[in-house]
Amino acid sequence: MQASPTPCRSLVTGGSGFLGSHLCERLLARGDEVLCVDNFFTGRKSNVAHLLDHPRFELMRHDITFPLYVEVDRIYNLACPASPVHYQHDPVQTTKTSVHGAINMLGLAKRLRARILQASTSEVYGDPEQHPQQESYWGRVNPIGIRSCYDEGKRCAETLFFDYHRQHRLDIRVARIFNTYGPRMHPKDGRVVSNFIVQALRGEAITVYGKGTQTRSFCYVSDLIEGLQGLMEAQPDCTGPVNLGNPGEFTIIELAEHVIRLTGSRSKIIFSPLPSDDPAQRQPDIQLARATLGWEPRVQLQEGLKKTIAYFDIALSSAN
Repeated sequence: MQASPTPCRSLVTGGSGFLGSHLCERLLARGDEVLCVDNFFTGRKSNVAHLLDHPRFELMRHDITFPLYVEVDRIYNLACPASPVHYQHDPVQTTKTSVHGAINMLGLAKRLRARILQASTSEVYGDPEQHPQQESYWGRVNPIGIRSCYDEGKRCAETLFFDYHRQHRLDIRVARIFNTYGPRMHPKDGRVVSNFIVQALRGEAITVYGKGTQTRSFCYVSDLIEGLQGLMEAQPDCTGPVNLGNPGEFTIIELAEHVIRLTGSRSKIIFSPLPSDDPAQRQPDIQLARATLGWEPRVQLQEGLKKTIAYFDIALSSAN
């Protein structure tokens, strides 16, 4: 993958979140000046506390549903609740963050003539009829369901990005992020990896929704951040959308069994009703990322789970 020829002034919205904090670290390591913007709805200051004294790092509390006036060269738009527990807590605000936030960040990029990357999601594919999912697939999304605030908000954000690209010749990048996990996940975000690990470490029953036969593909955070950076610095015609995720596919039952084994837990698996509109399958086709970015994930599930379990083990111990 290409590296930026010179350090940049980079803005990361949602920068104190799970993905954002890792991205801020990566950009600082490259030599960038980093402006981390977050309203701390799901992001946590503790995720970037170790960066606060860095001379090239700045933290700003701001909600991107309101305009932002700063001077930067690169914009990574990661701001939006990404787990069902969080985005369904205030679905109207979730949609506003995706749509109004995209408009405000695109307006900023237009004024500055800055390159801008949108962190989109595999949820734009909905409950897919194509497997694995390719970027050319338009998706199968319920526009009025309980997940629609996130799914349709992200789809609309993609529309806005490409309309700004066509109408204003804006330099855009769109990444469709598949399930990502790793240190700094919120312990109460309701996502399957963090749920299972926290339940296993606490000796609680592990809750599997449905029969556990639904599949997901899990990408370790360091691989995902490398993909985002590679997409941002790729050739100008590489607008995307580009799938970023690990094509390794596992059933939810398989994930639960891995977590129980790696934690040494005695937790039992229990089953609960499947949530509304929960996709039956999720697996990225990453041929485009391989061809255009030279990117593919390197961290296998077992290795990534060990690192994530170690993080949660310390985090839960210090919280007690």
